[in-house]
Amino acid sequence: MRLSAVIAVCAAFLLFLLPAAVARADEDDPVPSKCTEIAKALPNVTYAKFTPAEADADGEVTITYAGHSTYVIDTPAGVRIATDYSGVYGNDPLPRVVTMNKAHRTHYTPSPDPRIEYVLRGWNPDGGRARHRLVVDDVYIRNVTTDIRSPGGGMEKDGNSIFIFEVANLCIGHLGHLHVRLTDAQYAAIGRLDITMVPIDGGLTLSLDAMSEITNRLHSSMVLPMHRQSTPIGEFTARMGKGYSVDFRADRSLKISARTLPSQPTIVVLDGV
Repeated sequence: MRLSAVIAVCAAFLLFLLPAAVARADEDDPVPSKCTEIAKALPNVTYAKFTPAEADADGEVTITYAGHSTYVIDTPAGVRIATDYSGVYGNDPLPRVVTMNKAHRTHYTPSPDPRIEYVLRGWNPDGGRARHRLVVDDVYIRNVTTDIRSPGGGMEKDGNSIFIFEVANLCIGHLGHLHVRLTDAQYAAIGRLDITMVPIDGGLTLSLDAMSEITNRLHSSMVLPMHRQSTPIGEFTARMGKGYSVDFRADRSLKISARTLPSQPTIVVLDGV
């Protein structure tokens, strides 16, 4: 059977399964996650990553590397989001939504500008697991918690969050201050990521070997490195192997849509540190 016929058969099979997947979405979620629908339908299957030839795209998303682990995401409807927001980067103009992690002070602020409409902490100040399921105009924002190292050297359960932004038929993930390898259940909760923002410091978070293993398993079309100040980019790209191309950009920003995702997994290095 020709490859195009195989892909068509697989696509038809998966579309048949989608209604059941939607029905199993969390009842508390305001909308079902497009990124996890197929994963919920077939939880024990590993998928090859295909970029649809005719994606139902709704405009372009602009992603800007503001600095350290802060990326700014501007949606087609004009929602501005800053990740791992410390108040240092991503303030001009002020974001409408910020996400934060509490590993140390460069990833959160205890006093965000009161004009910021939505402040999403990756931990629960009252204890337990942080749970965010938020729709802001054209973007659906959710999180998957992971454990982090505590100041005393132990592990704090659910102290970090991986935030996922679903917009314009793209699934964009920010791994946060990741200290642990992910479980199968966490991979399933994350689902498909078209774009992944990955910390590559190799020490304060996970080792480069562990981070490249996670990045390979997520197998996104586009990988955006962060925490770049202490690790030469070449050390990370070498571990990712020949299956990934590397694209160095002279600009801090890029525009992307579901239609313009690279056909080969690509590590995109935007200007900045």
